[in-house]
Amino acid sequence: MSDRPYRIAVVDDEDSVVRALQRLLRSAGCIVGAYHDGQAFVDALADQVFDCVVLDLHMPVMDGFEVQSRLVRLQPQLPRIIITGHDTPESHRRAMEGGASAYLRKPVDGPALLDTIRQVVHKEPGATFQVEPPQL
Repeated sequence: MSDRPYRIAVVDDEDSVVRALQRLLRSAGCIVGAYHDGQAFVDALADQVFDCVVLDLHMPVMDGFEVQSRLVRLQPQLPRIIITGHDTPESHRRAMEGGASAYLRKPVDGPALLDTIRQVVHKEPGATFQVEPPQL
């Protein structure tokens, strides 16, 4: 994907989604950190550095909206790609207003995700990229 491997955090409570994303990202040469809830990811930020986070919105313990809120304070420059199986106009609006760099519906298309990662990692801080409009 680049001259050096991207370090990508995957934050999702569904084991099957985490495993699939890990396989996809590793096959593209990425280094992947997997977290099954938002709190575990936020805690890991104390000693882990990532180029991008692929973040589910609906999780127990700490949902993706709360993770985004914390990232505004902790690492505002970290690109956030939101993935959700519960797409609504309200979720889309909240995610983008919360600083998401991109918003994708599950099931996530692998090549689209890889392209999105490339684009958001190389954009200037604060820039956004929307891959898919919300389904109405």
